[in-house]
Amino acid sequence: MVTDPIISRFENRLKHDGGAHHWDMAAGWTPERQLEALAGADVVVCSSLNPVQAAAAGQLRLVHVTGAGYDKISFPEVAPAAAVANTFHHARPIAEHVLMVTLILSRNVIAADQSVRLGQWRTIATDGGVPFHPSLGDLTMGLVGFGSIGTEVARMAGQLGMKVRAVRRNPSAPLPNGIKLDWVGGNDELPLLLAASDVVVVTVPLDSSTKGLIGAAEFAAMKQSALLINVARGPVVDQAALFSALKDRRIAGAGIDVWWGSPADGVIPPAALPFASLDNTVLTPHHSGHARITFERRADDIAANIRRLSQGLELVNVVHRTVRTPLPPS
Repeated sequence: MVTDPIISRFENRLKHDGGAHHWDMAAGWTPERQLEALAGADVVVCSSLNPVQAAAAGQLRLVHVTGAGYDKISFPEVAPAAAVANTFHHARPIAEHVLMVTLILSRNVIAADQSVRLGQWRTIATDGGVPFHPSLGDLTMGLVGFGSIGTEVARMAGQLGMKVRAVRRNPSAPLPNGIKLDWVGGNDELPLLLAASDVVVVTVPLDSSTKGLIGAAEFAAMKQSALLINVARGPVVDQAALFSALKDRRIAGAGIDVWWGSPADGVIPPAALPFASLDNTVLTPHHSGHARITFERRADDIAANIRRLSQGLELVNVVHRTVRTPLPPS
């Protein structure tokens, strides 16, 4: 049973392994019809599974999340025999987004574009107040978190000549192949990272230890010329502290791809403060990883895990429990 509307657009890739499976492409169904069908599902492919849905799906063998995050799965109600697995493939598109936003902000692209549209030709040749912009090779990028996204950002930034620093849970762990860092520290050395970085990129997952991780003290530790780019989760950064730092020019700018609420709350962008009124921001609707290839590869992962389940093989990317029970024959 597939309830996620995005991955449903890749139905052919989900089904490419064939097999004697019955598929319910249920993204457009009513909640009542979904609940009824969940009772007979062996596998549910979803981005979220609330307590009522999880409790209704008593014979599940596998909950396959359609992305990396599984914070919207109600684990206490998931059937005891079920595994929960996730999938990734968003690191490269997000890394590209980070570099794009870095260039937009560091080269004042938004202001330059608006000036041209207003009939103004403001360059260093015509206006002494226009600053020279840096080259990427002049900048140090600081990564808060060094998982798959941080690793890919480091790889691409390094290839473009940037100096890269990072803090991570285990600073002595070996670096992935092909990755070179100018410095790596533990999470307790975050102030050192912030003080030395021209671009601070937030990539850590949201949990009790990272909520509000970047707040007023952290912005005070950053260079006034520094940029913050958040591609993790909105609440990792204190909203009020970020708005204040941007408004008062205590930092130079920010790229915000993740927010503090949902458009369903009736506010776009989903924040309590008017970030859209600031001229030193790049605001995007949590789409940094939305390359087509991301979802093609995710669909392939999901199809392969369903095949493994049906054959009694070990599943991959399991984040909760493990099962080897094959699907019953149709």
